Amino acid sequence: MIRRKRMISFLLILALSLGTVMQADATEIDDTKKKAEELKKKKQDAENEKASLAEQLESVVAEMEDTKGKIEEKENEISTKEEELIQAKIDENDQYESMKKRIRYMYESGNSQFIEILCESKNISDFLNKAEYISTISSYDREMLVEFQEIVQQVEEQETSLREEYDDLQTMQDDLIEKQENVKELIASKEEEIGQIESDLGDTQDKLAELEAAAAEALRKQQEQQQAAGGSGGTAGGSVITGNGTFTHPCPGYSYISSNFGYREQPLPGASTNHKGIDYAAATGTPIYAAAGGTVVSAGYSGNAGNMIVINHGNGLTTYYMHCHQIFVSAGQTVSKGQNIATVGTTGNSTGPHLHFQVNLNGMPVNPANYF
Repeated sequence: MIRRKRMISFLLILALSLGTVMQADATEIDDTKKKAEELKKKKQDAENEKASLAEQLESVVAEMEDTKGKIEEKENEISTKEEELIQAKIDENDQYESMKKRIRYMYESGNSQFIEILCESKNISDFLNKAEYISTISSYDREMLVEFQEIVQQVEEQETSLREEYDDLQTMQDDLIEKQENVKELIASKEEEIGQIESDLGDTQDKLAELEAAAAEALRKQQEQQQAAGGSGGTAGGSVITGNGTFTHPCPGYSYISSNFGYREQPLPGASTNHKGIDYAAATGTPIYAAAGGTVVSAGYSGNAGNMIVINHGNGLTTYYMHCHQIFVSAGQTVSKGQNIATVGTTGNSTGPHLHFQVNLNGMPVNPANYF
């Protein structure tokens, strides 16, 4: 008999130790989940920055193509202007050579030829006409030469201006090429950063999966130890229905409310001050009952909520049972009003053994007290 009591005591101590380990594991699970969420956000931010850089690169490439087109257009204009300049110089030279030939012909033949031309005039009118003709030829040559020289100068100035524009465009293109390379380097750096984040995220998710698997295994062992010790709640008990309200009390006999619905002082760092349910303080292993009949939509470990059950009662009404020690139902199972579905515990983010009972109507938390 004494040996049996010692065995039971040992098993109870072991179960308590496992509960402590599970609480520590739950905290690490929560921390790991937060880290995973932070990494996901960091990855999203980096991908957004990469997308922005890609848009910048596209803009730079488009501007480079536009500038390239302008450079080619300017090259064609310069080429055309060079041809015009060559032709203008040819025209200038031809005019100059023609003028020299006429001057040489008139003056090398001697002034007598001019006198003879003038003396052959039939009358004074003819004389004046011929004299004017000779003067006109000389004046025309000079005017044409000046005109061609002005054309050459004008074309040279236009060509110089075009070359300056060309140099400006070339400088702009060089700047764009440098900018393109810088943006490419930034994108490559951002891709490397994303790759590292993905690697860290993968490691974190693997760790989270291991922790959750370990927590599930610890819960299974704790349940086995409790059952071996003959502790309460090893298996689901009978149904219990209290009161005449829409809901039966989920934890009958334990009316002490450690935290009411609505505003409250922050119980733990990071905890919300807007309490979405009612907390019923009760010892670990105290039975928890379904407030009404419905379908279990979720049953298992869920971060801050610890071991949690969610039941859908239809017509937009759902109930939540958080921080459970043991769970006796599974997702997809139909339960009846007052059915023993779990036991009170302190899993997840909890200050001690209690049931967090929450009622949602069309997705919004409402005061559970209205349904008893």
